[in-house]
Amino acid sequence: MITTTAQQILRVLMEMRLRPQRHGPTDCTADNWNYTEQETAGNNGSLYSFDDEWDDDSDDGKSNGGPQADDGGTMQRGGAHSTMKISLNKFPGFSKTPNPEVYLLTKHVAKGNERLPIYSGEVGPVWLYPQAQLDCMVADPKKGSKMYGLKSYIEYQITPNTTNRPVNHRYKHFDWLYERLVEKFGCALPIPGLPDKQVTGRFEEEFIKMRMERLQGWMSRMCRHPVISNSDVFQLFLNYKDEKDWKLGKRKAEKDEVVGVKIFYTIDPELPELDPAQVEQKCETYNQFTKSMDNSVKELLAVGHLHWKRCTGPLQKEYRQIGKAFQNLSSVFNTSAYPRESTLTEALTATGKTYEEIAEIVAEQPRTDLHFLMETNTEYKGLLGCFPDTMGVHRAAIDKVKEADHLVATNKISPQDKHTMEKNLSTMSYTLQAEMNHFHSNRIYDYNRLMQFYLEEQVKFYETIAEKLKKALSQYATM
Repeated sequence: MITTTAQQILRVLMEMRLRPQRHGPTDCTADNWNYTEQETAGNNGSLYSFDDEWDDDSDDGKSNGGPQADDGGTMQRGGAHSTMKISLNKFPGFSKTPNPEVYLLTKHVAKGNERLPIYSGEVGPVWLYPQAQLDCMVADPKKGSKMYGLKSYIEYQITPNTTNRPVNHRYKHFDWLYERLVEKFGCALPIPGLPDKQVTGRFEEEFIKMRMERLQGWMSRMCRHPVISNSDVFQLFLNYKDEKDWKLGKRKAEKDEVVGVKIFYTIDPELPELDPAQVEQKCETYNQFTKSMDNSVKELLAVGHLHWKRCTGPLQKEYRQIGKAFQNLSSVFNTSAYPRESTLTEALTATGKTYEEIAEIVAEQPRTDLHFLMETNTEYKGLLGCFPDTMGVHRAAIDKVKEADHLVATNKISPQDKHTMEKNLSTMSYTLQAEMNHFHSNRIYDYNRLMQFYLEEQVKFYETIAEKLKKALSQYATM
């Protein structure tokens, strides 16, 4: 069973993922974290779980670091978080040389349900946010098996707040969802990778707890995005009704042709057209910020890891040694045979024990506060790692538009084609601006809540130590 401390950690994480403040228009249209085993796969009451289509793959596999292109013309994206492969022909935005021409030279008017509007908000261009915030809970991991017990897996229960009807998914289902989201939205939106894959130790309680917590963080972040959370594939993942519904939805998502740079066909900014120079300036500003923040987040993670190691290693050892030294001194004083010795020796012994208690408090403290600081920054590290690819698509589009005058002069495109390219580049820029405003809004909310929680726990930590030292101090006679 997952411990009470683990339950508290997960509840705090859920609380910290509440909806941030929004700056745009809105569209008017029971905690059970225990780990239990089940002998066989299957449905549990009204829960749905389908694995037949996934038998050829294992839940976890070896992963490669960083995006890589292979000889077959596909590319792996997401570092150690995914094994997905994307066809460069189907997904030109993430080829070795991003190629947005397929969008820039095309006239297209977004219609109906595929339309993704962008409006002018208090902070600039913003997405259309839903009136009610979607959220979900990832809980109740269970161990299942198939093939007469030869193959085991962990299955998680996902419950959206819109229906309160749970569905079951394995890690490979999350991986499938990630692949679909990257393929469809990756040119326009940064899609952070899933928690790391692991080949060994996948059924250990500590790993299951860590993976569930990180899947919760990933799902919460996806739920908070107005475009992703409202997409058909994401809604399918949360709300499929039965096996037939799941299979039909899955096939439909895999046949979706509006992927890669074609996603910009669906963007409809209700804003004036931008000058290409403005577009380039905005792109460079965002590029510099995300690079700088990425470096700062990595620095904080490095310092945090070092501090955690010191708390559970050298610092804990030093406090124990101090406590032992005080108790040894008390033992020596006890041999003096002096009649007024007992008050001092008892106080020294108590002081030694106090420092030993402090040693354990210091070693446990990172799990209480630093853990959340590290997890949130790890999430942002993954998110920021997606921006270079997204920015690359925009820079490639800017470069193409810069060539437009030469192409017109050489009769390769018409003046109207040039205007179409500039208009479409403006749409891409508004997409990037709306996405960056969403990112900044979430960033400010996340770090405000995170630092408040961290400092509150630090205050409790030092107050606990201070109280123990005051109690030890009170045992000494006033001379």
